Amino acid sequence: MDNKFSCGRLLKQIHDGLEKQANNDLRTHGLTMAQVSVLMLLNDADKETLPLKEIEKALHVAQSTSAGIVSRLEQKGFVESFGDAEDKRIKLVRITETGRQCCGEARANMDHADDILLAGLSEEEQTILRMLLIRVSRNVQ
Repeated sequence: MDNKFSCGRLLKQIHDGLEKQANNDLRTHGLTMAQVSVLMLLNDADKETLPLKEIEKALHVAQSTSAGIVSRLEQKGFVESFGDAEDKRIKLVRITETGRQCCGEARANMDHADDILLAGLSEEEQTILRMLLIRVSRNVQ
């Protein structure tokens, strides 16, 4: 098979294109993909709150990186952080109303990106693609 059509290379090109478009959209809010990922995690979490350690694990980044992301989000008013009432060693992060609004916009942008990605595919092809991508994703987890 021609290397330019290898699955890995095609997935990388798709990822890079999506990331470029997302970063352009997010720039108007002064946000990055990593920051929006944290907001989405918090928005979907129980009580919209997570320990910093869980954010670190979900993003697969170092503690210092997740702490920096949260700190920048806090400066912008998208999240608030505080110590756990039962264990002060645990830092909790909660999304604010501003962060929730941003998640709504981010979801709309993600839906638009999906529309672009799936344009020209039938409903059946879209279903098959999603099923295959889920299987491929599980292979690398």
